[in-house]
Amino acid sequence: MKTIGLIGGMSWESTLEYYRTINEEMKNRLGGDHSAEVVIYSFDFHDIVDLQNQGRWEELEQMMIEAGNGLKGAGADLLLICANTMNRMADDVEADVGLPLLHIGDATAEAVKDEEMKTVGLVGTRYVMEGGFYRERLKEKHGIEVLIPAQGDRERVHEIIYEELCRGNVKESSKEDLLGMIRTLTERGAEGIVLGCTELPLYITEKDIDIPLFDTTRIHAKAAVDQALKDGEAEEV
Repeated sequence: MKTIGLIGGMSWESTLEYYRTINEEMKNRLGGDHSAEVVIYSFDFHDIVDLQNQGRWEELEQMMIEAGNGLKGAGADLLLICANTMNRMADDVEADVGLPLLHIGDATAEAVKDEEMKTVGLVGTRYVMEGGFYRERLKEKHGIEVLIPAQGDRERVHEIIYEELCRGNVKESSKEDLLGMIRTLTERGAEGIVLGCTELPLYITEKDIDIPLFDTTRIHAKAAVDQALKDGEAEEV
């Protein structure tokens, strides 16, 4: 078994879900009293948000690299950045740190392809919905068309994520707004919905919509377990 390194703290609620899912999945697969080998570097989310708002992405990238190197020093064999938005610098972090880094977009794309879908709706932070690093990766690398909400809705979902979800509190009216956006994406041709923010699955579940939902937190976490066990098996052979 390989050791999984989590770059977390964006926010701590989603990092908790990563840790929970990875350990539950490892126990389910190996049985008994097994759990995962995990090391975590957790940021003060306030610092992350402040730099995002100022557009200081190079500083954020350096923070991710330093965290990755810290995890490498602690024994990590592979890395995950526990946030869709911060995966915008995943390739550079992987190259600088020198450890395999599982991109959340690639893990999600594989899950979409497993369902034989060609078009999905994407709901997440403004950075994820509008930035090419996520949508273009799914289209160019995986052949998946990505639909996003209209501009006003993008601003609204961004506000809900940062002002409510990341603070552990969502209003029922905000949930209805999110579900309305998802219904519109479905009417535009989305075969499934990608929750491109690791906090969104805490409030939007498959019970809430009529088409498949792709929970990027669980997808990413389970893919990490796949990799940890696969690498370990390869090493033993």
